[in-house]
Amino acid sequence: MIRAVLSQACRIAPVALLSAGVLVAAPAWAETAKKGPAVTAGDAEPASAEATPDAKKDAEKPSDGPSGGISVLERMGAELPALPAEKPFTGKVDDAYGAFQRGRYLTAMELALPRAQLGDPAAQTLVAEILDRGLGVKRNRDQAMFWYAQAANGGDPTGMFKYAILLMERSRSKEDRKKADELMKKSADLGNASAQFNYGQVLVADSPGDKGLREALPYYEKSAEQGIADAQYALSQIYINLKDLPEEKTRRAREWLLRAARAGYDTAQLDLGMWLVNGTAGERDYEAGFNWMKRAAEGGNPVAQSKLAQLYIHAIGTRSNPVEAAKWFVLARRAGLNDPSLEDFYLGLNDEQQKAAIAAANKYRSGS
Repeated sequence: MIRAVLSQACRIAPVALLSAGVLVAAPAWAETAKKGPAVTAGDAEPASAEATPDAKKDAEKPSDGPSGGISVLERMGAELPALPAEKPFTGKVDDAYGAFQRGRYLTAMELALPRAQLGDPAAQTLVAEILDRGLGVKRNRDQAMFWYAQAANGGDPTGMFKYAILLMERSRSKEDRKKADELMKKSADLGNASAQFNYGQVLVADSPGDKGLREALPYYEKSAEQGIADAQYALSQIYINLKDLPEEKTRRAREWLLRAARAGYDTAQLDLGMWLVNGTAGERDYEAGFNWMKRAAEGGNPVAQSKLAQLYIHAIGTRSNPVEAAKWFVLARRAGLNDPSLEDFYLGLNDEQQKAAIAAANKYRSGS
């Protein structure tokens, strides 16, 4: 599994930490609430007496019709600490990379190739990237691998990372795997954020359990600080599950989960919704939890869709709406996730409600 993750060179896919006792993949509802009791209908706090504009609009809709929900933009959780100020760039402007960033790939190749042939590691990485992705030229992964290898040998951290990825993807020999791990570590130690996350994954895979997590933690932290959402999510799970960590780290578990959620990581949005509802790693906030669960559900996460249906049934963070609950159950079931308790709820609805839910699911799926 770790090798599949490492094969994603351009965008690291959401992953599961290969360890015992640390949930990184979508967990069960009760398992996520390790530091707070699971929510039932009786746990929900009474709605505020002060009606918001959205609440007034919702009140005007039929009680058995699909609601528009609460806008996730209205409640995004607590403010995060400000990121460090970006350091001003004082180096030499690279015309080849500038052309690449503007989408002028042939110009970038024309500018970079002569430099690459003269041994410029950064230019070699750029040529390899253009060939690897087929940007303006015919894709040629063999040539890309050659230029990534040249860049790695020349000391370019990005070239090292990309070459390590290709070695893991294209070779099954132990020697190439060992070389890939060495390059990944070297790139990580030189500050490449993606390499830092991936080398953390290598350490966890090689040493499952607390030992691997503790060895990987510094790499996850460095990667998270540089904005890699996968690393931010991993930190949130490690900080809340790994024992004997300094208190200042455990206090930041929800902060890192929020950062990953804001970056669009749907599993982080799902978990954040559950943490807020269940009071995990902080105070309960039903409304914010509902908003994040809805955001993950709208992004297509089936587990979030199933959990959102439960929130609508029990009026947690929103008003009760059986048709809307049934709509999200139908969407989750179509995606392959069938919760027996939700199916019982659905079968208990009358024919008109079931038809309304199916129509709403069809309409939602069609994008209309």
